[in-house]
Amino acid sequence: MSNVTPDKPSHNEDDYFAREEIEAKRKLALEQSKEMAAQQRESLKQLHYMKCPKCGMDLQTLKQGNVELDSCFNCHGVWLDAGELDEVIKQHGHEGSGKVMGAILNLFKRTPPTP
Repeated sequence: MSNVTPDKPSHNEDDYFAREEIEAKRKLALEQSKEMAAQQRESLKQLHYMKCPKCGMDLQTLKQGNVELDSCFNCHGVWLDAGELDEVIKQHGHEGSGKVMGAILNLFKRTPPTP
């Protein structure tokens, strides 16, 4: 006769299932954390998207050739996305930064109202 009872799992088997349960819970917590971080990023994007980083007012998109400049009419800030400054310089040739800045600043010149 054997001393092994078929109804009682071995100690190693208990450890295995305990580790499996812990790993499953760890993976679930990690997924929840990633989902929460993604939701927080989306929430922040909705809160700050197209807002001036300087004064918080809405940014307006203005076309300058092939480039869309994000512009604030409250504080007169101009914001460029990655690569847009290079594109503006290409459009105006290698005439120097003064001409490029002049072209950008011309967007904000006030024209007197027509009578």
